[in-house]
Amino acid sequence: MKLSTLIIGITLCFSTLSYAQNTSGAAKELMKQAQSNLEQRDYAKARSIYLQAYSAFVAQDDYKNAVTCGMNLSALYHLDNQYKEAFDICRATEAVVLAGEQKQQKKFYDLRFAIAKERLQLYLKLKNSAQANVQLGYLEEFARQTGNSALNEELLYTKASYYYSFGQNAEGDACFNQLISQYKGKKAYAKVNESYKNLISIARKANNAALVGRTYEQLIAWTDSVKVLTAQDELTVFKRKHDESQQIIQEKDDALAAKQYIIIGLCTLVVILIAALAFLIMLLLRFRATIGKQKQSIRIANEHNELKSQFIGNILAQMEPTLNTLTASAGQLPGAQEMVVQVEALKNFSEHIQELSSLESSLTETYEITNINNINTFCETLMEKLKVAVKPEVDLSVNALKLQVKTNPEQLERILTHLLKNAAQYTEEGKIALDFKKRGAHTYQFIVTDTGTGIPAEQQENLFKPFTTIKDLTQGDGLGLPICALIAAKMNGSLTLDTSYTKGSRFILEIRS
Repeated sequence: MKLSTLIIGITLCFSTLSYAQNTSGAAKELMKQAQSNLEQRDYAKARSIYLQAYSAFVAQDDYKNAVTCGMNLSALYHLDNQYKEAFDICRATEAVVLAGEQKQQKKFYDLRFAIAKERLQLYLKLKNSAQANVQLGYLEEFARQTGNSALNEELLYTKASYYYSFGQNAEGDACFNQLISQYKGKKAYAKVNESYKNLISIARKANNAALVGRTYEQLIAWTDSVKVLTAQDELTVFKRKHDESQQIIQEKDDALAAKQYIIIGLCTLVVILIAALAFLIMLLLRFRATIGKQKQSIRIANEHNELKSQFIGNILAQMEPTLNTLTASAGQLPGAQEMVVQVEALKNFSEHIQELSSLESSLTETYEITNINNINTFCETLMEKLKVAVKPEVDLSVNALKLQVKTNPEQLERILTHLLKNAAQYTEEGKIALDFKKRGAHTYQFIVTDTGTGIPAEQQENLFKPFTTIKDLTQGDGLGLPICALIAAKMNGSLTLDTSYTKGSRFILEIRS
């Protein structure tokens, strides 16, 4: 039911729209027929058809065409001396316009102007100067409200006609001369000719023979002066075109000169670039020679490192049987336990030296990379292993996201375990924390923080350098951090101490995958 109602409503809307369009077309066709009959001087028929068109436009709220038809109809009435009918159609048309203003909430001053002008023509025909003057006041107000230059020109015509009709030639001449001046200023010479001819027509209607003769003389003088003005205009146009041609030639000359400067500049630039290229080639050759020397130096240094590593390895290999024998026999001697500790410290020291030497000679070789699927679990596991080494008053914490990280798990565990054990060794109370932070698409940080005794300022500079301090080997050989730093370098990362942290120690391991 609702669908059928909707379809009927849509159909009615389209029917109404189609009817309105057809009605509008029919009204405009009637107006064309009336105009044709008017041109053929069939005034009675023109009047009848104009009336039909007028009624159709009023019904459609087409105010502009309604006023056009209404004023033509009024003119036809007063042409046949039917002044009552002419005034009636003016009043009816004015009522239509006023109703339209209220309906559309705007003023139609241009349409009111047309109605007031027609009334003025009626009063001129009836020689009623008082009422004609009233309508002239309306015309001035409506023209001022619209601000339309065409209406202002039409107002000057109408005022001139009014003044000449009632013998006020001076005032009429002032309006006419003002209109002529405007057209001359615009160089609208055709309109000046038309204005003179219209003035002759106005003078004839006013039976003003003197004005007709004077206007004819002015028209003849103007016709002669137009020839001079036209020639001057043509000369001005020719001069302007000549000036434009000279300007174009000058612009082309300037453009050609600019192109010449550009060509010279480009040639200079090419010479500079060639010289720069030659200089760069010379620098490149020197750089290649320097690189060759550096490569040779690096190769020799690597060979020396390999020889040093082999030498250290041979010494340690020769020392190992002796150290093992000392360890086995130490239990039979007085102070056996202390000797065992010293021998073990010496063995660890020898292993650290060998590893340190091996790492130094293989820094350009990176470790194999695999995935740690959950870095949080990895860190939790490391911290769980540390619990046996920490003091009871120390709290452990892990702060790491559940992310996948590409690195070498074994070497990462080794570095973090060493840092965590150091923290446990020097922290009596407080907290040890392991934090993981992502610093970029492929950059990660592992941060080990404790609230222990910290590292003295004088030792911080050489913390990652081997053999910078002399100490009892049973207390540690001091090679753990240098070895961790070298492992971090081989993992495409770095191990640093955060010197700004003063509540203990904080080490930052940064790795780039």
